[in-house]
Amino acid sequence: MSSLALMSRTARRIEAATPAHRDRAVDGLRALALLAVPTGHWLLGGFTLSADGALHNASPLGTFAGLAPVSWVLQMLGIFFLVGGYASVLSYRRRKGSTRAWLGGRLARLGRPVLGVTAVWAALLPLLHFGLGVPVDTLRTASTLVVQPLWFVGVYTVVTALTPYCVRAARRLGAWAAAPLLGSVAVVDLLRYGPYADAVPSWLGLLNILPGWLFAYQLGVSWGEGRVTRRHAWALLLGGAVLFAVLLLLLGYPASMVGVPGEARTNSHPPSLLVLALAAAQSGAAILLRDRFGALLRRPALWAPVVVVNLSAMTVLCWHQTAMLAAAIPASYTGEVPGLVGAPDSAGWILARLAWMPVFAGLLVLIGRYARGFESPWTKAGPARRALAGLLAAGFGVFALGLG
Repeated sequence: MSSLALMSRTARRIEAATPAHRDRAVDGLRALALLAVPTGHWLLGGFTLSADGALHNASPLGTFAGLAPVSWVLQMLGIFFLVGGYASVLSYRRRKGSTRAWLGGRLARLGRPVLGVTAVWAALLPLLHFGLGVPVDTLRTASTLVVQPLWFVGVYTVVTALTPYCVRAARRLGAWAAAPLLGSVAVVDLLRYGPYADAVPSWLGLLNILPGWLFAYQLGVSWGEGRVTRRHAWALLLGGAVLFAVLLLLLGYPASMVGVPGEARTNSHPPSLLVLALAAAQSGAAILLRDRFGALLRRPALWAPVVVVNLSAMTVLCWHQTAMLAAAIPASYTGEVPGLVGAPDSAGWILARLAWMPVFAGLLVLIGRYARGFESPWTKAGPARRALAGLLAAGFGVFALGLG
């Protein structure tokens, strides 16, 4: 059987197994937002090679400021939180046990893959350094990259735990339940970037972390409760776009949605009001296009990849940086490699990086064949193994965050 025939047969099997009530548009939006994470990290992250052969993080955005609009397209965490809130409220309604049991199940599904990737990397670090001679600075760079997407899982865990409160807010305030979160971020931004910014402590921005990412999640919960109409969606789309333009063109917000080396301000860590403006516009567009998107995904050939991506969501999030490192670390021993190891400061680097993207994707698929097991319940792992995994993960965290 040819590969094309096998893919077609698999697509038909997935189509046949899909329940009629499945919300394909929501699953499709989640898949798009999920794939934007590795795409963004792979396109906008690079490595330089120091004299001792160690890898260090670099970004083409430092040279090509004109690439900033690419980050607007690839920053789809607002969509991810939107559909996360929508799916959570539907699951919350269908729960058969207590709220505590429901939360425990969802949080365990988020925690297992994170524990798995960090424990595996903790075991790899001494092997790579003492066994293969990988420089410590390379290992610190790698650890930082592995941890980089995991902050999202931590924040998502917290907002998921707040689902019962979000449901109450949605039932009481509807779409307006997200408005206080937007206002909170606006006040913090005014304090840290306004006329009295010099008198404001640097840690104040951390107050934006929870409301900044809870904003789109609350919109999703309200959407799932049927409290977001098309009129609300148009207001989100147009209001978000106008606010985005004002912040960018008149108030001097950085153009990039991700951090740029050497820049004093960043939009995403912690989220600024610009992130919420983009999330509002994206959420409005997603809600307005839901029916058309769902109809498009009635085609088995388009629906099958969406199902596969959703089934491997946490594996993609947790292991995509490892896939890039699996190519970059061995290549560093040969010197600079266009698009992989070397300063990302030329158009040639961008073209070469695009050519490397399928390689990273292939490595992620290969790694995922073994790593997906971390997403399933660890029924064969006893208390001792779980404790060991926890200790390894904690040790890796200490090393990655530069505390050790």
